[in-house]
Amino acid sequence: MEIQGSNEVLTESRLQDFERINGVQLPQQYREFLLKYNGGYPKPYYFTISKEQGIGMVNIFYGIGEMYDNLDKKVDIFDDILDAGFIPIADDSGGNQICLGLTEKHFGDVYFWIHDEDPEDLGNMYFLAKDFGGFLEKLHDEIEE
Repeated sequence: MEIQGSNEVLTESRLQDFERINGVQLPQQYREFLLKYNGGYPKPYYFTISKEQGIGMVNIFYGIGEMYDNLDKKVDIFDDILDAGFIPIADDSGGNQICLGLTEKHFGDVYFWIHDEDPEDLGNMYFLAKDFGGFLEKLHDEIEE
Protein backbone atom coordinates (compact mmCIF):
# COMPACT_ATOMS: atom_id res chain seq x y z
CA MET A 1 0.00 0.00 0.00
CA GLU A 2 1.07 3.52 -0.75
CA ILE A 3 -0.12 6.81 0.74
CA GLN A 4 0.07 9.94 -1.40
CA GLY A 5 -0.35 13.49 -0.17
CA SER A 6 0.44 12.69 3.45
CA ASN A 7 0.40 15.65 5.81
CA GLU A 8 2.87 17.30 8.15
CA VAL A 9 4.73 14.92 10.46
CA LEU A 10 2.67 14.09 13.52
CA THR A 11 4.49 13.85 16.85
CA GLU A 12 3.62 11.43 19.65
CA SER A 13 2.96 14.43 21.89
CA ARG A 14 0.43 15.94 19.44
CA LEU A 15 -1.24 12.55 19.03
CA GLN A 16 -1.56 12.19 22.80
CA ASP A 17 -3.04 15.72 22.95
CA PHE A 18 -5.66 14.69 20.38
CA GLU A 19 -6.59 11.61 22.42
CA ARG A 20 -6.77 13.60 25.66
CA ILE A 21 -8.82 16.48 24.21
CA ASN A 22 -11.30 14.10 22.57
CA GLY A 23 -11.40 11.61 25.44
CA VAL A 24 -10.42 8.67 23.25
CA GLN A 25 -7.75 5.99 23.12
CA LEU A 26 -6.84 5.06 19.55
CA PRO A 27 -5.86 1.49 18.65
CA GLN A 28 -2.10 0.97 18.25
CA GLN A 29 -2.19 0.10 14.51
CA TYR A 30 -4.05 3.30 13.73
CA ARG A 31 -1.72 5.35 15.95
CA GLU A 32 1.27 3.94 14.03
CA PHE A 33 -0.40 4.84 10.71
CA LEU A 34 -0.98 8.43 11.87
CA LEU A 35 2.59 8.77 13.11
CA LYS A 36 3.95 7.44 9.80
CA TYR A 37 1.61 9.15 7.30
CA ASN A 38 -0.78 11.47 9.20
CA GLY A 39 -3.51 10.87 6.63
CA GLY A 40 -3.46 11.02 2.87
CA TYR A 41 -4.73 9.28 -0.25
CA PRO A 42 -4.28 5.48 -0.33
CA LYS A 43 -3.40 3.44 -3.36
CA PRO A 44 -5.06 1.01 -3.81
CA TYR A 45 -8.32 2.43 -2.48
CA TYR A 46 -11.22 0.04 -3.28
CA PHE A 47 -12.75 -2.26 -0.65
CA THR A 48 -15.80 -4.52 -0.40
CA ILE A 49 -18.52 -3.21 1.91
CA SER A 50 -20.85 -6.23 1.71
CA LYS A 51 -22.51 -8.39 -0.94
CA GLU A 52 -25.57 -6.14 -0.79
CA GLN A 53 -23.68 -2.82 -0.74
CA GLY A 54 -20.92 -3.80 -3.16
CA ILE A 55 -17.66 -1.91 -3.52
CA GLY A 56 -16.58 1.26 -1.73
CA MET A 57 -13.51 3.41 -1.96
CA VAL A 58 -11.36 5.41 0.41
CA ASN A 59 -11.16 8.99 -0.78
CA ILE A 60 -8.81 10.22 1.97
CA PHE A 61 -7.61 9.26 5.43
CA TYR A 62 -7.91 12.18 7.84
CA GLY A 63 -4.86 13.64 9.57
CA ILE A 64 -4.21 15.61 12.73
CA GLY A 65 -3.04 19.22 12.42
CA GLU A 66 -3.53 22.10 10.03
CA MET A 67 -5.10 20.57 6.92
CA TYR A 68 -8.48 20.51 5.18
CA ASP A 69 -9.35 16.91 6.11
CA ASN A 70 -8.60 17.40 9.78
CA LEU A 71 -9.56 14.62 12.19
CA ASP A 72 -10.41 17.14 14.93
CA LYS A 73 -13.02 18.80 12.68
CA LYS A 74 -14.42 15.46 11.53
CA VAL A 75 -14.89 14.33 15.15
CA ASP A 76 -16.93 17.50 15.79
CA ILE A 77 -19.00 17.15 12.62
CA PHE A 78 -19.79 13.46 13.10
CA ASP A 79 -20.44 13.42 16.83
CA ASP A 80 -23.39 11.04 16.28
CA ILE A 81 -20.90 8.39 15.12
CA LEU A 82 -18.71 9.15 18.12
CA ASP A 83 -21.71 8.81 20.43
CA ALA A 84 -22.10 5.27 19.10
CA GLY A 85 -18.47 4.52 20.04
CA PHE A 86 -16.77 5.15 16.70
CA ILE A 87 -14.46 7.77 15.26
CA PRO A 88 -14.46 8.71 11.56
CA ILE A 89 -10.98 8.12 10.09
CA ALA A 90 -11.60 8.47 6.33
CA ASP A 91 -14.34 9.15 3.81
CA ASP A 92 -15.48 8.05 0.39
CA SER A 93 -16.37 10.40 -2.46
CA GLY A 94 -20.03 10.52 -1.31
CA GLY A 95 -19.40 11.66 2.26
CA ASN A 96 -19.83 8.25 3.87
CA GLN A 97 -17.31 7.50 6.61
CA ILE A 98 -14.86 4.73 7.36
CA CYS A 99 -14.96 4.45 11.15
CA LEU A 100 -12.85 2.91 13.87
CA GLY A 101 -14.43 1.37 16.97
CA LEU A 102 -13.34 2.85 20.30
CA THR A 103 -15.52 1.06 22.86
CA GLU A 104 -14.67 -2.27 24.42
CA LYS A 105 -17.23 -4.13 22.29
CA HIS A 106 -15.86 -2.80 18.96
CA PHE A 107 -12.36 -1.59 19.90
CA GLY A 108 -10.20 -1.49 16.78
CA ASP A 109 -12.95 -2.76 14.45
CA VAL A 110 -13.32 -0.92 11.15
CA TYR A 111 -16.83 -0.12 9.88
CA PHE A 112 -18.36 1.72 6.93
CA TRP A 113 -21.01 4.29 7.93
CA ILE A 114 -23.55 5.25 5.26
CA HIS A 115 -24.89 8.70 6.09
CA ASP A 116 -28.25 8.46 4.33
CA GLU A 117 -29.41 5.13 5.79
CA ASP A 118 -31.37 4.56 9.01
CA PRO A 119 -28.95 4.80 11.94
CA GLU A 120 -31.20 2.93 14.39
CA ASP A 121 -29.29 0.09 16.07
CA LEU A 122 -26.27 0.87 13.85
CA GLY A 123 -28.24 -0.29 10.80
CA ASN A 124 -26.17 2.04 8.65
CA MET A 125 -22.84 0.55 9.85
CA TYR A 126 -21.17 -2.25 7.88
CA PHE A 127 -18.34 -4.28 9.40
CA LEU A 128 -15.17 -4.23 7.28
CA ALA A 129 -12.30 -5.62 9.39
CA LYS A 130 -11.27 -6.64 12.93
CA ASP A 131 -8.46 -4.07 12.96
CA PHE A 132 -6.97 -1.21 10.98
CA GLY A 133 -4.17 -3.33 9.52
CA GLY A 134 -6.72 -5.88 8.33
CA PHE A 135 -8.68 -3.11 6.63
CA LEU A 136 -5.56 -1.84 4.84
CA GLU A 137 -4.85 -5.38 3.63
CA LYS A 138 -8.34 -5.54 2.08
CA LEU A 139 -7.77 -2.48 -0.13
CA HIS A 140 -7.46 -3.47 -3.79
CA ASP A 141 -6.86 -1.84 -7.18
CA GLU A 142 -9.77 -3.06 -9.24
CA ILE A 143 -13.50 -3.29 -8.78
CA GLU A 144 -14.07 -6.99 -8.26
CA GLU A 145 -17.33 -8.59 -9.31
